[in-house]
Amino acid sequence: MVRSIKNPKKAKRKNKGSKKGEGTSSSIPSLPAKVWQPGVDNLEEGEELQCDPSAYNSLHAFHLGWPCLSFDIVRDALGLVRTEFPHSLYCVAGTQAEKASWNSIGIFKISNISGKKRQLVPTRSDDNDTDMDSNDSSDSDEGDENYGQGGSGLPVLQLRKVAHVGCVNRIRAMTQNPHICASWADTGHVQIWDFSSHLNALAESETEMGKGVSNVFTQAPLVKFGGHKDEGYAIDWSPLVPGRLVSGDCKNSIHLWEPQSGGTWNVDANPFIGHAASVEDLQWSPTEPHVFASCSVDGNIAIWDTRLGKSPATSFKAHNADVNVISWNRLASCMIASGSDDGTFSIRDLRLIKEGDPLVAHFEYHKHPVTSIEWSPHEASTLAVSSSDNQLTIWDLSLEKDEEEEAEFRATMKEQVNAPENLPPQLLFVHQGQKDLKELHWHTQIPGMLLSTAADGFNILMPSNLENTLPSAGA
Repeated sequence: MVRSIKNPKKAKRKNKGSKKGEGTSSSIPSLPAKVWQPGVDNLEEGEELQCDPSAYNSLHAFHLGWPCLSFDIVRDALGLVRTEFPHSLYCVAGTQAEKASWNSIGIFKISNISGKKRQLVPTRSDDNDTDMDSNDSSDSDEGDENYGQGGSGLPVLQLRKVAHVGCVNRIRAMTQNPHICASWADTGHVQIWDFSSHLNALAESETEMGKGVSNVFTQAPLVKFGGHKDEGYAIDWSPLVPGRLVSGDCKNSIHLWEPQSGGTWNVDANPFIGHAASVEDLQWSPTEPHVFASCSVDGNIAIWDTRLGKSPATSFKAHNADVNVISWNRLASCMIASGSDDGTFSIRDLRLIKEGDPLVAHFEYHKHPVTSIEWSPHEASTLAVSSSDNQLTIWDLSLEKDEEEEAEFRATMKEQVNAPENLPPQLLFVHQGQKDLKELHWHTQIPGMLLSTAADGFNILMPSNLENTLPSAGA
């Protein structure tokens, strides 16, 4: 499948023209290029959005067959900070298949991800960006010149599948032992898997696998826990204690998992109870091994200390609607971000809890539910957000509006830029083109790279303007 990925903030509204008369054609004169304002502008008849390739250092699309609600990037041994194209990456992803028995967990490797280093003055190009399709090798290489510095041809997808009964609501790979993964199924079970054999096979092979109908491996999980009273979505591995895990369900219960010798886990049957409704997301503290945070449909965020019993250490109202997702900043551990069903997202400084609401920033840009939120692993003030409005946005909270700088920029660019007037100054980038966005993740080893999953597949993107906040990128 070749797709044209559109970026609404950089997209240009273009008149397509129409034909008149038999055997002759007359094109309507092209309208001046305008910057598309998501949620503000409407397309007129005969207009279309065009992606501006100069906005990206790399942009690719692929799919695994069934839609994927959740995935995770697997930490690899290819280098801690990688800035040179072409790139390779490993992921695990769960399916949302039509029938429960058709689901699987995909373990995949994508190699030969081409891209370009940012140019000081971007060159204009009307070529399409490079996409890839896991089921079709006939895609042309058209557009590779846009992203091909440091790589040539299309990315290569290698895929292995492991059978999974029920839809995978969420999946997470352990940071310290990335071949160990935990999955939340809509059957109500949390399972832990060892995918070392599949990751090893992918690492050793350079040939494309998983084209067409691929084999599905049958494998027993290391642990299958059925103690939750309902299905769930919340799950997180501790970044400090290898194997420590928490899982939360739609009946407001949170269970603590402690690793045992011999590759097993002890799951505390006595749950943590503190929310009045479904637990939607969980995040361990990046600095305190016994502390984690939770968010809920009840609109609250709770902070827990496993040494202090089964009730929250503190809890506060975070949003006026369901709190869908949270992210604890690993570079600035006092900061926690949350996204809500009403489209808003907020930033809180946990040092201010004793003074009341620790809210330090609140944004109402998105008009539909926030589905994923994650701090950058390389820049403490940068945050990525996805929403049901089909937008992935990137924010730099350190930015403030500079009237003088904006006036100078507009004067320099003159009629070439028709920039929206009322966008928040912290908004760095808007990416569009995926339908029903579900989850995003930054790559912790490739600065500036994000992956996102939606109803129509995955995107890999590296916005070019992120290099301003990532000095090491492209070095």
